[in-house]
Amino acid sequence: MVLVLSLCGAALLLALAGLFAFGVRRRLLQRSGGTFDCNLRWDAPEPAVYADETAHDDQARSRDGGLESGREPARERDHAREHDRGHGGKGWAYGIARYNGDQIEWFRVFSYAPRPRRFLERNLIEVIQRRRPEGEEELALLSDAVILACSLHGTRVELAMSEDALTGFLAWLEAAPPGQRANVA
Repeated sequence: MVLVLSLCGAALLLALAGLFAFGVRRRLLQRSGGTFDCNLRWDAPEPAVYADETAHDDQARSRDGGLESGREPARERDHAREHDRGHGGKGWAYGIARYNGDQIEWFRVFSYAPRPRRFLERNLIEVIQRRRPEGEEELALLSDAVILACSLHGTRVELAMSEDALTGFLAWLEAAPPGQRANVA
């Protein structure tokens, strides 16, 4: 009986120490300022709206005599689109973003790592679209989130943040030094 109580007490202390470490890490990240809550989805699928438009283009192309050379067959592309539409709210990671000069450092919330998981460089970010969460995304993200679809090195990245954080992020993008391009839609 004493052994069971000792093991339960040790497990409880270990769980509390882990939660305390999460709190301390977050405070250390926020200590220098310039942080905001930011969910991230790396290599995000294109929204169904774009897929519907390209499906219409594919139908028109097949009536006009087939596919362009070097393109994948329509059946495979349609299967890939159906797979992408099924992602819904999946793939989102909760995080904290921190401004650091001309880049944003993105840290996972549920991690003990002291280093950022991703770096987003200002001059490489191109804003593609701004939208509200849809379907399962409404459950996966915070209630007041706005999703900003961006292109970074040709990779589609989606960032979800509050309206206030979005205003600051877009201002940071536009405030690039002279000579750097600001790609804000």
